[in-house]
Amino acid sequence: MRILAVSDQVIERIYSLAANQYFKDIDLILGCGDLPYDYLEYLVTIINKPLYYVPGNHDPKFNKRNKASKAEGCSNLDQKTIYTKKLLIAGIGGSIRYRPNGVNQYTQFEMYFRVFKLLPRLLINRLRYGRALDILITHSPPFGIHDDDTRAHQGLRALNLLIQWAKPQYHFHGHTHFYRQNLEASTTEFGETQIMNIYPYKIIEIKNA
Repeated sequence: MRILAVSDQVIERIYSLAANQYFKDIDLILGCGDLPYDYLEYLVTIINKPLYYVPGNHDPKFNKRNKASKAEGCSNLDQKTIYTKKLLIAGIGGSIRYRPNGVNQYTQFEMYFRVFKLLPRLLINRLRYGRALDILITHSPPFGIHDDDTRAHQGLRALNLLIQWAKPQYHFHGHTHFYRQNLEASTTEFGETQIMNIYPYKIIEIKNA
């Protein structure tokens, strides 16, 4: 299973790579937020594989009646879980609230409520499949892991709790920008979970459950 995960920055080179079938062995595409929806639509069209994403704090508020608030041909996984290609995947979009009227921004308290909405489905997964979750995708990182001390890039405490309880094999996120000089720090082990900062994109090869 090869996954293309993308986040936060449009990489012009990806257009030509996709058009030249560089991603022909990709099985699944995951978006971690703050990308133009036409970019996601291009990837799902050219690569022709399922694409699941969560919105970031610079993305529009989702509205079923507004086509501009969603990526056509892709699936918004915010506060949802799916079972696809023998993988259990869940998503939580948004970031910490740093502006009073910020879109897709939440207080730490509000984010706990958003995470709690996932728990019944994850419990069903555990009963049915023997595990709650394989991959968690979010826009923001957990608190104290890959975040920083600026107000806008503080990690979310509710994600720490979710990871500790659900024990996914992987957690992919964006929001904080890791450049080449600190690339090695973009992957962290947290309990049984490998947390990866996806910015701007990564190809991850994993074993199906």
